Amino acid sequence: MARRTGKTLEKWEVAIVKAMLQKNYVPQDVHAYFSRPTRSVNQARISQIKDGKMHAAIKPASNIELDAFLNAWPDIDPVTWLHLKGDELLIKAREAMIAAVHTFNSAGLFFRAELFIVTSVIAWTYLMHAYYKREGVDYRYKQAGVVKKTKHGADMYWELGQCLAHGECPIEKGVIDNLNFLTEIRHEIEHQSTDRIDDALSAKLQACCINFNEAIKTLFGKEFALEKRLPIALQFVTFDGGQRASLVGQDLPPNVATAMDDFHNGLTDAEQADPKFRYRVAFVPKVAGKASKSDLAIEFVKAGTPEAENVERVLQKDTERPKFRPTEIVAKANAAGFPQFAIFDHTQLVNQLNARSPGKGYGVEIAGQWYWYDAWFEKVMEKLNEGWTR
Repeated sequence: MARRTGKTLEKWEVAIVKAMLQKNYVPQDVHAYFSRPTRSVNQARISQIKDGKMHAAIKPASNIELDAFLNAWPDIDPVTWLHLKGDELLIKAREAMIAAVHTFNSAGLFFRAELFIVTSVIAWTYLMHAYYKREGVDYRYKQAGVVKKTKHGADMYWELGQCLAHGECPIEKGVIDNLNFLTEIRHEIEHQSTDRIDDALSAKLQACCINFNEAIKTLFGKEFALEKRLPIALQFVTFDGGQRASLVGQDLPPNVATAMDDFHNGLTDAEQADPKFRYRVAFVPKVAGKASKSDLAIEFVKAGTPEAENVERVLQKDTERPKFRPTEIVAKANAAGFPQFAIFDHTQLVNQLNARSPGKGYGVEIAGQWYWYDAWFEKVMEKLNEGWTR
């Protein structure tokens, strides 16, 4: 889905514009206060406000409000360039998901899944509100055309379930299934402390993270992605097979197990296998017959077994990078047509290019000995072909 750039001034911004114009600010200067990388405003809008052709009913901001705006300006997040007031919903969505992952990965917490679910639901709710606001969809509850209010008089906005059920919701079905599942589990656990469910839910939680990152990039832009701030894996707990089998083999709390089974039973096999619903890296021999007890996010499989043929998704495969001693680099260079290149030359080139700097990624030091990667050999060949001599 193409990103739609928001270019409309909000009412509070129009009020500030009028206050500036009253103080004889040049329209071009006024325009500069309201355009930013995430929102480009047509300069003609300022002139139309000045001439009364647009927003005639909005009153100018007070001097206090104008001073507060100027004192806070530019009031943006220096990483994403989101405006802390104008883009508040999107900022809150990102921060809530970051908080959810950090909370789940924090050491010493016993009820991580519950905390993650509650916070991630908040993140998704803000994300959907930001999307509907940008698209001009009124996401407030109404009764007989009148906006419903909370008991304290505030507008009542849609919760996540209503956002997902709306006809203009841009979210894929697998993602909606995942969020509806987590919401259902939240209803079961929000009024009680429940242990032993982190592993049982981990595949759903991992999918929730990845889905959110994909959604914010698709709906708002790749510059708002979270992968630069968060690791790709939600949680890597102990990998000891005996410990894991003992942990996962425990019975889940009856109410949670029932809720999980009921939800799974309402989905087809294909819907359950959708990585948007639950994200699994690989299979292992089942430790339980029910899907609700064997739904691990990180599982291992022995190559060549029947399970290996049914792996739904492989996230990454760890491989050992080839490493070469300095004498091997020299031998490879000699074989490539540079017979005069010697170990002394290699040392000189390493020093000249500061090749041992960790940031360059040319090699690694092991027990006081440097080993070099293919990238370093390619660099050596590049310099030799350029005519390098010591």
